[in-house]
Amino acid sequence: MHHIFGLIPLPPPLQPRSLVYDLKTRLDWGNPALTILDVRDRRLFNISHISGAISMPVDELTDRALVSLPLNRDLYVYGETDEETAESADRLRAVGYRYVSEIRGGMPAWKAVGFPIDSVLGAA
Repeated sequence: MHHIFGLIPLPPPLQPRSLVYDLKTRLDWGNPALTILDVRDRRLFNISHISGAISMPVDELTDRALVSLPLNRDLYVYGETDEETAESADRLRAVGYRYVSEIRGGMPAWKAVGFPIDSVLGAA
């Protein structure tokens, strides 16, 4: 199917819940205009996290987010469990963030498909 103007297709819009593949697709577009938030304990973040994620543990999440992230930013959130992820996303939505997506399966799902991870501790 041809587009008359040859427009570059846009990445799929942010959904309230995302699979790891959805986030990877967004990242692969380059300059994705999104922020990935890891709401787990900082110790777990330091061991490994989704490449490019920012550590914002649940207890300081909304305070730190409001200081550093605009309310219209696309946010992808993951925690230790899907329940923690959902609770964190709800907290962000409650303070005014409109575009929040919960990454289903979190780190285990991201690792299981071999997507890139970072570690603060360096190579083990």
